[in-house]
Amino acid sequence: MDLQGKKRIEAALAIAGYAASGGAVSALPSPGAEMPKQFVLTAADIGMYTLIWKIYFEEDLSQKNLLEILAELGMVTIGAVGTAYVVAKVSTAILNEINDWLGPVGWGVKAAIAGSLSSLFGLGWMLYCDRLYSQKEVAF
Repeated sequence: MDLQGKKRIEAALAIAGYAASGGAVSALPSPGAEMPKQFVLTAADIGMYTLIWKIYFEEDLSQKNLLEILAELGMVTIGAVGTAYVVAKVSTAILNEINDWLGPVGWGVKAAIAGSLSSLFGLGWMLYCDRLYSQKEVAF
């Protein structure tokens, strides 16, 4: 297996771990406190994105110039993805409040929703990093 394939597997495992832990945190019933829980899950998602970046480029994302990343992605993409992320998190918080009333069945639904969203956004970031990595490899 080539180096890029190993990076893909490592990133996919990281996404799975973050999605599972996010799902577990979401499953815990917390009526009236779902929105603050989304802030914690967002912080975990940022950790996931940082880890995926480090897997591919062996550097901390915090050391990368933010303006350079925005230029690479394109401002329209950032706006669209950011808006979709916020809408998804707010919608998840609302659904989670409703699911808290359903007991254990609702808690399972909450875990599935949170895990799926983390996986979806993590996969999108992984694909972006993979494409950048491929372009850098071709340039050398």
